[in-house]
Amino acid sequence: MSVTAPAGFRASGVIAGLKESGRPDLGLLVADGGASAAGLFTTNAFPAAPVTVSQRHLLSGRAHTVVVNSGQANAATGEAGIEDSLGTCAAVAEAVGGEADDVLVCSTGVIGPRVKMIELTAALPGAAGELAVDGGSRFAQAILTTDTVSKETVVQGEGFAVGGCAKGVGMIAPRLATMLAFLTTDAEVEPAILDAAMRRAVAPVFNGLTVDDCTSTNDTVLLLASGASGVRCEGGSPELAALEAALAEAARDLVHQIQVDAEGATKAVAVQVTGGLGGDAASVARAVASSMLVKTAVFGGDPNPGRILQAVGASGVPIIPERVSIDLAGHRVVTGGVMVSFDEHVCAEALKERDVAIEVDLGLGDEQATAFGCDLGYEYVRINAEYTT
Repeated sequence: MSVTAPAGFRASGVIAGLKESGRPDLGLLVADGGASAAGLFTTNAFPAAPVTVSQRHLLSGRAHTVVVNSGQANAATGEAGIEDSLGTCAAVAEAVGGEADDVLVCSTGVIGPRVKMIELTAALPGAAGELAVDGGSRFAQAILTTDTVSKETVVQGEGFAVGGCAKGVGMIAPRLATMLAFLTTDAEVEPAILDAAMRRAVAPVFNGLTVDDCTSTNDTVLLLASGASGVRCEGGSPELAALEAALAEAARDLVHQIQVDAEGATKAVAVQVTGGLGGDAASVARAVASSMLVKTAVFGGDPNPGRILQAVGASGVPIIPERVSIDLAGHRVVTGGVMVSFDEHVCAEALKERDVAIEVDLGLGDEQATAFGCDLGYEYVRINAEYTT
């Protein structure tokens, strides 16, 4: 059910003919009574047209419908792309009801081509007609590009639910959000409180994800709260704390699903950094998770601590080597900035597992952060070398 697990939401996913594959490529998510809404967006200097339009529409803090097309990213399309996104919102409002300004629009696919508007608008009445409370999985299928599986999650809270889905397996290195992700809840939350909750609970999780250290032009994470459960979350309330915990859990689940489906990946890597100061823990975690040398070592099952040490030292944050310790797959490999002896054969066996943990203690403070990544396999090169051909 994913995004339609919380009460108050319907969704659909149809084939509009936007992708040459003939797979589902147009999704609708509707909050029938309207919803509080918040979003996080790419910080790439070339934001896609739908990013710009959705940011404008979110100024009200409310939304009625989310529309997503896959096949064309509608990025690097100039003013024509903006017109296409606005036209999409208008056509959705006509098909579903409501105002065009209450429609949030997202696109994903190849950068450069404009959205096939004739096909999209022709398919909207059918997509509106198929909206259903069990349509969350069809919506999740329609937003995929090079993903091999859809990514969905449901978290049950006390009297409310959080649902979500995401797409993305490449061009992922968030600076505010990542790929496309959609979260819903039937908790009742005012827009300003929802936005703050999203930045506290959701943003750190998605910001910790990297596949290839490439920030997309289309990165968007949207959160809608229908209020249909009647559970009201006010600032500082236990209900809000419970909602934030559920949102964080849903985000972590989606991130892990992206890790294991990342282009060419065979392993999911979690880099836990402790002992940091002033944001340094997050910077080091991202540096290690993004390192090509670390990623290839994990892919090959090579227990090489030098690659992790190099990434920590090159992260750009102040380091006192004598205070740094590193564990690889549960084995202490660096103490006081010095590589120590360890059982390389046992460590290599541990690196064969699907989930690989790297722990770094900077020994400087109480800050901690986690970055989520993957290994770098042969298939990543093949997939991206053939992406538009």
